[in-house]
Amino acid sequence: MQCCVRAPCASVPGAARPARSSDTALALQSRVSSKPDDNARPHVRRPRYPGRNPRTFHQKYKELQPERYASEVRKVIESGKTPAGTHLPIMVDEVMACTRPAPGNVVVDCTVGGGGHTRQFLERVNPGGRVIGLDVDPIELPRTEANLRAAGFGADVLALHHSNFAGLPRVLAADGVTSVDVIFADLGVSSMQIDNPDRGFSYKQDGPFDMRMNPARGESAAALTSRLDAASLAEVLTENADEPFADVIAERLTRLKPATTQEAARAVRDVLVEAQPRLSSDDISMSVRRTFQALRIEVNAELSTLDALLRAVPLWLSPGGRVAFLTFHSGEDRRVKKSFQSGQREGVYSEVAADAARPTPREISANPRAGSAKLRWAVRA
Repeated sequence: MQCCVRAPCASVPGAARPARSSDTALALQSRVSSKPDDNARPHVRRPRYPGRNPRTFHQKYKELQPERYASEVRKVIESGKTPAGTHLPIMVDEVMACTRPAPGNVVVDCTVGGGGHTRQFLERVNPGGRVIGLDVDPIELPRTEANLRAAGFGADVLALHHSNFAGLPRVLAADGVTSVDVIFADLGVSSMQIDNPDRGFSYKQDGPFDMRMNPARGESAAALTSRLDAASLAEVLTENADEPFADVIAERLTRLKPATTQEAARAVRDVLVEAQPRLSSDDISMSVRRTFQALRIEVNAELSTLDALLRAVPLWLSPGGRVAFLTFHSGEDRRVKKSFQSGQREGVYSEVAADAARPTPREISANPRAGSAKLRWAVRA
């Protein structure tokens, strides 16, 4: 009798292979390992966005995580744009050249921002030196501090304080410092503030009409335009931005009382189209930018704070010490220039910059936000 030999089950399409003890063990292990861990953080999918590329600030998750997506951030920079939420420090080489930080120096960075200039100071004052940093923004300062601490700059070389630069005397007195070798202030608004629509600095994306550097204090732009009458608001627009159509813009804003950035921008555009029909779209856009600039300056008391810092600098700068300011509009630059020139006439400063330094065309091409920057410096007598 001929014996019938069956082919192995694995060779028959669709046939089930007999389970082995090892297979059973693997299956059990798989089921056990797939059980949810009560302590594990649930996976959250990133929100989907329409189209091929993210458009809004919060959708640009790669640009907002430069440590994880360095190559993507590099592509954005190489295209001549500033990555969302990333501040590129301006005129770094020029700032270092005119302030001349050296090992053992004590440096004050009055506006830490994203920490770009601060880090350069830290690398130059060691060994033996230290940097004292101030920033009024309670949202960005902790992030910058975390990055600088992670880079190895401990409390022995870096002290950070939540304060605007009018608080410089109080900060230095609290640190037991009697004089410093370098004082630097970057008066620009950081990209982290401009890009985030939740902060209300820009009308490119809609957000609350806020503009406060410290959202926990003071009144927002919406509150300001609701409180002031048209004549008072027109004075703010003229004083802070030389806005030629301040009267009609102020009348419209105080009447409409916009609550969001795009409502405010639309109000300015609409009233200028009605009142000045011959204006070009570029001229109207310039008025919108000047209006936002003027309101931001007023909300944060930027010019009076700058005046307080300019008065304090000679009192805390050691003989031969150097001070430098990066400004971004004519009102700031005019104040710095006059303060330095007056100080030189009175013998407070032995030398001041003859002219403001400007960023190179190459830097402006790589970072268009540097275009309006001016750098001035002075040396304490």
